[in-house]
Amino acid sequence: MDRPNRRVPARTRAGPSAGPGGQRRLPWGPVIGFGLVSLAADVVSDGARPLAGPLLAQLGGSALLVGLVTGTAEAAAQGLRLVFGPWADRTRKYWTFTLAGYALTAVCVPLLAVTPVAGAAGLVLACGLIIGDRVGKAVRSPAKTVLLAAAATPVGRGRGFAVHKSLDLAGALLGPLLVSAVLAATGMLSAAFAVLAVPAAAALLLLLRLRRRVQDPGTGLPGPADGTAGPPTAAGTAAPDPGGAPPSAFSRAFILFAAAAFFWSAGLVAFGVISFHLTATAAVPVPAVPLLYAAAMGAAALGALASGVAYDRAGPAVLLGLPVLITSVPVLALAPGLGLVLAGVLVWGTATGIQDSTVKALIADLVPGSRKGTAYGVFAAFEGAGALAGGALYGALYAARPALIAAVAALQGAALVLLVVSLRKARRP
Repeated sequence: MDRPNRRVPARTRAGPSAGPGGQRRLPWGPVIGFGLVSLAADVVSDGARPLAGPLLAQLGGSALLVGLVTGTAEAAAQGLRLVFGPWADRTRKYWTFTLAGYALTAVCVPLLAVTPVAGAAGLVLACGLIIGDRVGKAVRSPAKTVLLAAAATPVGRGRGFAVHKSLDLAGALLGPLLVSAVLAATGMLSAAFAVLAVPAAAALLLLLRLRRRVQDPGTGLPGPADGTAGPPTAAGTAAPDPGGAPPSAFSRAFILFAAAAFFWSAGLVAFGVISFHLTATAAVPVPAVPLLYAAAMGAAALGALASGVAYDRAGPAVLLGLPVLITSVPVLALAPGLGLVLAGVLVWGTATGIQDSTVKALIADLVPGSRKGTAYGVFAAFEGAGALAGGALYGALYAARPALIAAVAALQGAALVLLVVSLRKARRP
């Protein structure tokens, strides 16, 4: 098909739109609302994320265990969307899945505070809670992204997803700063996890308030973005079958794009392995690890904004730089010198920001509105399978850095070829 037209009609970009009963709504309001929820939730999830490696190491875990657990967690976060995405589309209860997913994260992460004092069961409990947090991500992400794709239509999906991701990453930056301050003051991992109960409660309260203001697209009632029934359909996306059958989410361009995602996810190491390397090899103090993660989140925010604006202006070719960035991550992030490691952490953050924002904007433009939840689930399953393979790869080859670098380079070469073919097919009538 032709490259999707992302030009938004002037009436949706010029100013506030009228909602039900003549109420005026700002086009950016729902996007900012979802961004603030993600900000609070990411203070929780990403505050804990850089401590996964040190926590498992403290509880007796090896580099292989850290790689497998963090890889499994990312695989769950991505792969289980294959279940929850179609489920959300089938039931049309997008808000139910969004609320349930955020609640799971809000429970699992603060409970990590008890693992250091749980005795022999602490390691098993920590593994389960780390994975449980990412399962919550899988439950909410397809449904929340459908809500966000509808809300972002009036402002441009590239910009909308980029602004949302930037707010999300602000939380991912604040979370590590918070736990680093607690670690510096107390020296206790338990205290660092326990304090995350406060932003967890704030995320749920913000979400409940947003729920009262934003209609579920599945209800068929007027939506927040443009006052139309159901989620708006972006120009250039497929329309429903006139006979009433739901359009397919599985175009050839989409499947090739998802296959490319498998390969780039397999090469993008989970931060748990990097944090293990920082403390075990680079001799970085544990309280400093969240600060480095915060720096990565700052780089991710910049990467998301830059790629989002470029996507709206120049199209999806901006994504061709993603495999190149990922290829350099093991070269830098797992180096013995702290300077190279810091550069690698920033590159890792930039790649993560692009993957979590602009990639989703392209999916929204490739897939018809009634199948977006399914498409996000299928796409995430490819990413999750890649993350699981990558976790095992990094864990097994951690001590053999040249072999690891060569393996990641080969994976990204395959990703680049598939991405080029996918984008060419997406442009064809």
